[in-house]
Amino acid sequence: MIEALFESNCPDLKLVARGKVRDLYEVDAESLLFVATDRISAYDVIMKSAVAGKGKILTQISQFWFSFLEPVVQNHLITANIDEMPQVVQQYRDQLQGRSLLVKKVE
Repeated sequence: MIEALFESNCPDLKLVARGKVRDLYEVDAESLLFVATDRISAYDVIMKSAVAGKGKILTQISQFWFSFLEPVVQNHLITANIDEMPQVVQQYRDQLQGRSLLVKKVE
């Protein structure tokens, strides 16, 4: 059985924010890491339970739309492939694989 990820834990990265479903880390001066957890929210309330794999599905949906719209509009996605992310991110592969996006930091 797949275990749900309610909260990411990447102590070597600076946690910028925890949203209803996503955690946001600063990787370096030019990039951020979005982590889609398995938390459930409704009406701005985070439930105490989670749905295993939900964050991975949300990330796949995001990847689809970034790819589909790439010929039309620029986006902030650098990569969703953990092997292409900095080593400081790769060390958390077990919890981040398939549920994280490395993105450009913008003003």
